[in-house]
Amino acid sequence: MPVARKKRGGLRLPRLIMVALLFMATALIYVWFRVSITNIDYRIAGEMHSRDTLLEENRKLKVEIATLKSPRRIESIARAKLGMSYPERDQVIFLR
Repeated sequence: MPVARKKRGGLRLPRLIMVALLFMATALIYVWFRVSITNIDYRIAGEMHSRDTLLEENRKLKVEIATLKSPRRIESIARAKLGMSYPERDQVIFLR
């Protein structure tokens, strides 16, 4: 009978080690997942910041386009730089 107790007591230590290793492996996997999720969150935040920056730049470019297309601006450039003016009444020809 002392042999049975020795085997039974001897099985507890390897089982305890296996449970401890399983617990540590589970804990490491959990920590790895959490670190991965945190890294993904940081990347998402960076991409959202880039998106906001691009949207602001897009808005500014749309305002610039509207300014450059302004008829008043085009007329002032035509008069000042190109020397253009409105035609006189006798310079206009009507077509039917």
